[in-house]
Amino acid sequence: MNLWIIIAIAVAVLLLLVLSIRIVKQYEKGVQFRLGRVIGVREPGLRLIIPAVDVLRRVSLRIVTMPIQSQGIITRDNVSVDVSAVAYFRVVDAVKSVVAIENVHAAINQIAQTTLRKVIGQHTLDETLSETDAINSDIRRILDDTTTEWGVDVTLVELRDIQLPEAMKRAMAKEAEAEREKRGKIINAEGEALAATKLGEASDTMMAHPLSLQLRNLQSLVEIAVDHNSTVVFPAPLMSTIGELGSFLAHEAAAAKPPMPQAAEPNGKPTVSVGP
Repeated sequence: MNLWIIIAIAVAVLLLLVLSIRIVKQYEKGVQFRLGRVIGVREPGLRLIIPAVDVLRRVSLRIVTMPIQSQGIITRDNVSVDVSAVAYFRVVDAVKSVVAIENVHAAINQIAQTTLRKVIGQHTLDETLSETDAINSDIRRILDDTTTEWGVDVTLVELRDIQLPEAMKRAMAKEAEAEREKRGKIINAEGEALAATKLGEASDTMMAHPLSLQLRNLQSLVEIAVDHNSTVVFPAPLMSTIGELGSFLAHEAAAAKPPMPQAAEPNGKPTVSVGP
């Protein structure tokens, strides 16, 4: 009879010990309640509680990634867009995250959706597409101010996707194409202006050195001859130069001939003959 009593007591003690053991992981903290009141925070490791009297709530301190589902939002310039985002947060006060709010994850999800609609609605479409960093900072600041009382720190918020209506996509594509055409025309005009300036400088040089124009014409003929063309075009200035060069050579040849000897009179004066 005593043996059965000892066995019963041993089983009761073992069961009580099993019910009293709690393990808090390295990335967690435990909030211990005794008769409904918080008595402290338990660090990671093996912890013992009083069964039926104490309750240990384990709270994860790791960063949580929470997708914010796509929201249909009307921007300040009355354009309908669908925006989705992602938020990163972590619990920094285990007691507040358990006592101050019932379900911290669901609460942050809901407040993130409403904050996303509020912030995007205050910006135009162009601002939403170009100032994403500022929008992310605004959303994070609002969320952080709200969740501080819950013992939660929002570390980062990023816009993940922005869906535009098809008509708006086509309009933006036309705008981008027109912008590229404008830039192309401006660059072409700048090139023409630069080329005109350089040509003016070249013409001034050629006016100061006329033979440089002829050298340029000869260079053009060399470039044409490379293609083995059967037709050769001679510029008009080149033809006039050839004529002038011929006249110059004839004049030089006439000047190089020796003068004709003339008969002299008895008094030593040259005789001038008069033709018929």
